[in-house]
Amino acid sequence: MKTTSKAVNRPNSTILKSVTKPGRYAGGEYGQIIKDKSRVKARFAFCFPDTYEIGMSNLGVRLLYGALNQHPDIWCERVYDPWVDMQEQMKLHDLPLVALESGDPLEVFDFVAFTLQYEMSYTNVLNMLELAGIPLRTRDRAEDDPLIIGGGPCAFNPEPVADFFDLFNIGEGENMLPAIVELYIRMKDAGTYTRASFLHEAARTIPGVYVPSLYEVSYNADGTVHAYTPIYDDIPKRVTKQIIRDLDKVYFPDRVVMPYIETVHDRIMLEVYRGCIRGCRFCQAGMIYRPVREKTPDVLNEQAKCLFDSTGYEEMSLTSLSISDYTQLDGLCDRLLSWTDENMVSLSLPSLRV
Repeated sequence: MKTTSKAVNRPNSTILKSVTKPGRYAGGEYGQIIKDKSRVKARFAFCFPDTYEIGMSNLGVRLLYGALNQHPDIWCERVYDPWVDMQEQMKLHDLPLVALESGDPLEVFDFVAFTLQYEMSYTNVLNMLELAGIPLRTRDRAEDDPLIIGGGPCAFNPEPVADFFDLFNIGEGENMLPAIVELYIRMKDAGTYTRASFLHEAARTIPGVYVPSLYEVSYNADGTVHAYTPIYDDIPKRVTKQIIRDLDKVYFPDRVVMPYIETVHDRIMLEVYRGCIRGCRFCQAGMIYRPVREKTPDVLNEQAKCLFDSTGYEEMSLTSLSISDYTQLDGLCDRLLSWTDENMVSLSLPSLRV
């Protein structure tokens, strides 16, 4: 992890007054997680390569932010892509891209991770790295530069952006991301860490980790890919996506960060199940989130109560790819309605199949 002697502050009030929606950059929201920097062993910048309003609405960010911060040695902070007016101010005043919680620049973090939700965000990833002063390509990064991680749906086809990422996590990250950071901490504590040795050890020991630099690509005469060959015998020839088998036992937040400004989905998002029974070949989500795994109504009801108590939201969305395919929908709705009506909480059932 780099250190910097340069004084770095949040954008001051004069700058914030000159941009639209300054609440995007202020930080300090209710529910954010603050830790003592001197007591953590690894710092993790979780980047959503789009604006604050979109990133704050993403369920995956809420899940992984909490899952990482459960660990006392890890501090995960949030970063979003500034809107163009703020980018102009940052360049004018020589301000780097910073995390919302601490206000520290990304270059001082151990990990800078991007969730790749859609291909149109790829240029935003490069823009955020440039604003942070981090070399774009893996081969140009120094030993003390942050490790750049890619994950999310688009990580299933990582090759278009493989030159820019040190490693990818393929599959669901609630267990995999903490395992990656814990390996980093162990190697640092043991004095065995180097950038190359860590990437090798992560690819060797953590299922679902893909390190592009550890594979050689050969091509056919027509330019199509012939084979991906590992450069070491002890790393997998094929990376296997990781899934959470029991959703009742996996981490789910009992509180979330509450935004100061209106976001796209400003409500409780209750994840009911993952996967889809349909298997439509045109649907990316239906393929990559297989197999179908459901939460039980009792667990969902308790999670919903916890989030209502901690947030006061008046709307709850039952999140899934097709809520009408949830096999215990009637029982779940009965449990929720037993307390949501009297508390004036509305239920939203998106992705209904007619």
